[in-house]
Amino acid sequence: MGITQRARGVLRRRDPELTMPPGTRNVVYGPALPDESTVHLVLDLGLRIGEVQMASGAGASDVTATIVAVVSAYGLPHTEVDVIYTSITVSTYRGTDLPPITSLRVVRNRSLDYTRLDDVEKLLRRITGNELTAAEAYAELDQITTAPHPFPRWVATLSWAGMAASLAVLLGGGSTPMLPLVAAGSTALVDRVGRLLNKRALPFFFQQAVGGAIATAVALGCYATGLLGNAALAIAASIIVLLSGMTVVGSMQDAITGYNVTAAGRIAELALMSAGLIAGVVLSLYIGVRIGGESVGSLDAQSLGRVEVQAPVLHLPVQLLAGASTAACFALASYAPPRPLLAAGIGGGVAAAVHSLLTLVDVHTVLAGAVATTVVGFIGGIIARRLEIPALVIAVSGVAPLLPGFATYRGLYELSVLRSPDGVATLMLAVATGLALGAGVVLGEYLAQPVRTRLGRLERRFAGPRMSGPLRPTKRRID
Repeated sequence: MGITQRARGVLRRRDPELTMPPGTRNVVYGPALPDESTVHLVLDLGLRIGEVQMASGAGASDVTATIVAVVSAYGLPHTEVDVIYTSITVSTYRGTDLPPITSLRVVRNRSLDYTRLDDVEKLLRRITGNELTAAEAYAELDQITTAPHPFPRWVATLSWAGMAASLAVLLGGGSTPMLPLVAAGSTALVDRVGRLLNKRALPFFFQQAVGGAIATAVALGCYATGLLGNAALAIAASIIVLLSGMTVVGSMQDAITGYNVTAAGRIAELALMSAGLIAGVVLSLYIGVRIGGESVGSLDAQSLGRVEVQAPVLHLPVQLLAGASTAACFALASYAPPRPLLAAGIGGGVAAAVHSLLTLVDVHTVLAGAVATTVVGFIGGIIARRLEIPALVIAVSGVAPLLPGFATYRGLYELSVLRSPDGVATLMLAVATGLALGAGVVLGEYLAQPVRTRLGRLERRFAGPRMSGPLRPTKRRID
């Protein structure tokens, strides 16, 4: 009898999970989801919206928050998003007894179209406001992504030329009418040649090299024939135009917000494209020196820029107008609609004015650039949401007037023509300036969040600086 009682006690103390039928142990049931076809539609909708943002230079944190907001609005509360530079993956959790539904989309096209980005932002606000069904949103997104550019390509070419002319004035060539004209003409030529090369699928590295070579050759040719008194500023203006489309802001945003893989991809592309540009400029300088001697493209006191406007009272307005024109032309070349175009011009003017004011009081150029773009990011982060436009347009356009084109040219000239090791230090200064510009914009956008959310009402729910996508964080934190 004692043995029987002990056996019964052992049976009572056994783990209840061991007595359950197979397949039902530790089951965690997922949320109630729509039918599987709807889930696939919603995931693809979120992926395609994220693709448009990635192509426009938005940060990985913005893309992640956007996709989570879209899928949550349509009943997929537990969706994980993985963003790297070349692809986006989303996976919806369905519990432990069912496999997750996973979708992936490769980001191939990276052409800037701020009208498309603005339309997607408006669509996103309607989605998160529960104004559209998933099918209606998908159909509207398809119309947005397949629509042609809002104006002809030659308008973009003229915009790039206007940007180069504005940069020539910003760098100090306002008293020499030929300098803005040469910079505009060479940039327009580079854009048209680049378009032809792009149609023939030439890798972008070589397109950058060809662009740098053409811009430098035109400036040196005008200098050699006496049409241009200073080739350095014309080349620097063209270099800034070629650098302006790169993801300096996005790279710093990804690095700061913890998306290191995406940041590394952006920085690698930035370095490769810059290397192509450097190769083209150095090649033209080398050939120019061989043909015309070392005086061709040489740097002189006038090359330091901002010396033609002698009176400090006149200095600041000229810089402000040139910076505003530079940023507005860049936004127009990127197909920005009217309201973002105006905001971009304001951002560029503020950046140029603040930078000019700081340099007048002998603040180092790297610190001056960082402070100027912080102000732009702060102001842009506030007004962009009130005007319901992407803050990314203001951020990228506002950085354009301050890109280190002249320092890049000076470093290349010192290395390739003067054979001086000082060129390495000059190029490092250009790199530091670029990083400071990107970091300043991200910091300014971060500082703007408490202001635009009524003095920090959502401070505890910060998901990182927002330059695109939903303003209000989702219920779960986006790390």
